[in-house]
Amino acid sequence: VQLQASGGGLVQAGGSLRLSCAASGRAFSTDTGGWFRQSPGKDHEFVAAIFRSGGYTYYADSVKGRFTMSRDAAKNTVYLQMNNLKPEDTAVYYCATSRTVLSGIRDAQNYRNWGQGTLVTVSS
Repeated sequence: VQLQASGGGLVQAGGSLRLSCAASGRAFSTDTGGWFRQSPGKDHEFVAAIFRSGGYTYYADSVKGRFTMSRDAAKNTVYLQMNNLKPEDTAVYYCATSRTVLSGIRDAQNYRNWGQGTLVTVSS
């Protein structure tokens, strides 16, 4: 499975961006899709996930209420709508897929396939 993330860019604090992640196959129909982010010198931080069973979404506390993850199975694509962006949201954002159980969706080590990352920069 190949994942292609896009949609990053430079935005002012309070602004919005929508990230997209397209899969080469039907990965998002069978696997959990996740978004992680990484800032310089830090590990991958969980942002959001859509669980493979039931399509329920889960968010990090730091983005809850501001970010919304969605899935378009017909297009094999997941999205991350990011509103009210803050400077601390600045990072490279990665999409990934996993077959892990629900309790493991926040752990980057449980994700097997990763996209190349897209940079989000939020200026103050």
